[in-house]
Amino acid sequence: MSQFALPFEWPAGDDENAFIRSAANAAVVRHLDHWSLWPVPVTLLTGPRKSGRSLLGRIFAAKTGGALIDDAERRPEEELFHAWNRAQETRRPLLAIADQPPPVWQIALPDLRSRMMATPHVAIEEPDDALFVALIERMLGARGLPAPPDLSAFLLARIERSYVGIQRAVEAIDSESLSDRTRIGVRMARRALAKAGVIDVS
Repeated sequence: MSQFALPFEWPAGDDENAFIRSAANAAVVRHLDHWSLWPVPVTLLTGPRKSGRSLLGRIFAAKTGGALIDDAERRPEEELFHAWNRAQETRRPLLAIADQPPPVWQIALPDLRSRMMATPHVAIEEPDDALFVALIERMLGARGLPAPPDLSAFLLARIERSYVGIQRAVEAIDSESLSDRTRIGVRMARRALAKAGVIDVS
């Protein structure tokens, strides 16, 4: 698992940790790396919430000098329309981030809809095993809770395979650790996840 192992040195965004690259997002990173080859200077990036898509977007904008529109489906459609046209005119890349591509993302403005339908689309997938483990270890480590070797395997087999599921599990373990001052381990994690309703132990 390489962290931020990209062909060029992208700066980390804000105060967040470096983006973790895996099979779940490698195609997206590769596409953004070759932005000068895009058929139009706009790309739509989708992916699950908490997947690092916003961080990746900020990194891309900082490196390329391009524009970023996050939560694109919640922004005024005329704003998106003008941003798309501006990218075409200036040849500065625009990365739009949304939950879903059209037609699932229902766009009312016909001119914007036709442009977004013709826009390249890349998607971050749900975490693979390697990314799942890396995120668990990083998020627990950031809370001062080093994960024992068997904990990641325990969680991998029991919690929802999603970025939100990982976050819920880590928050439950962190809360249990703070309340009981218990050393982190499989037994404590099982108790924490059961209390939070993350797993069913009945």
